[in-house]
Amino acid sequence: MSNVLVLGGTRFFGKKLVEILVKEGHDVTIATRGNSPHPFGSRIKQIVVDRTSKEQLQEAVRNTQWDIVYDNICFSPNEAMEACEIFEGKTKKYVFTSTMSTYIDLGSELMEEEFNPYDYSIIAGDKNDFSYGEGKRQAEAVFFRRANFPVVAVRFPIVLGEDDYTKRLHFHIERVANGKVISFLNMDARMSYILSDDAAAFLRFAGFSNIVGPYNVASPGTYSMKELMNLVEQSVGKRVKIALIGDEESRSPFAVPKDWFMAVEKSEKAGFQCRHLQEWLPALIQKLADDLE
Repeated sequence: MSNVLVLGGTRFFGKKLVEILVKEGHDVTIATRGNSPHPFGSRIKQIVVDRTSKEQLQEAVRNTQWDIVYDNICFSPNEAMEACEIFEGKTKKYVFTSTMSTYIDLGSELMEEEFNPYDYSIIAGDKNDFSYGEGKRQAEAVFFRRANFPVVAVRFPIVLGEDDYTKRLHFHIERVANGKVISFLNMDARMSYILSDDAAAFLRFAGFSNIVGPYNVASPGTYSMKELMNLVEQSVGKRVKIALIGDEESRSPFAVPKDWFMAVEKSEKAGFQCRHLQEWLPALIQKLADDLE
């Protein structure tokens, strides 16, 4: 049994990670603001803390020791630097949830070395000082160059699932069902995705294996925007209305100008295999479409 802290474990793949750890019998503590109830009852411990307050977090974990710390809610170099200081000597491993958005340039088969956090210039700042991608780049650079404990940075693409609170896939299904226009930049562009179950499973794997460094994790396979919308049309039973010039309301969350997907050879070589995109995405789209009825 391991002693595990999860920073942000009450929704989406963070919640699924906690469910896996609890089922395996680990001693799990979640750290959250406490704004929403968690579903785990007495099976876990909870620390109510504002992650963005160094003083609060430091006090909350002052007399603790962890085998693994999972950090799903770090978005800036300042937060990463504070974590390096606070958890020094307190954890055997740190798993940081990063993103495909660390790759500055879009492209196909993006490999881990195309963004090297070990030589990236660190600029101090908070979450609101950076774009999402730059905040994660900065955080990776801090963790890999300043932490005195082993770190894994897990670079996820768009994470999808029935419980996706951002409702990015839901957006497309609902607009097609309601006869509303969806705008894209390039219907031939292909993207990476991962199922929330696999995202949680890889986080578990990253914590309990001996891997360190940055890892791409995504479902093998891609769909173009055209192919994706064909799946939506089949599930909803209506034709999609496409615009290549749209507004904020109609713009697809997947609207990219060209291919944007990652190579996953490194994570597969380490021993983890996600489900192929074709195994779950069409079924998920159909489930979400059925739920509209």
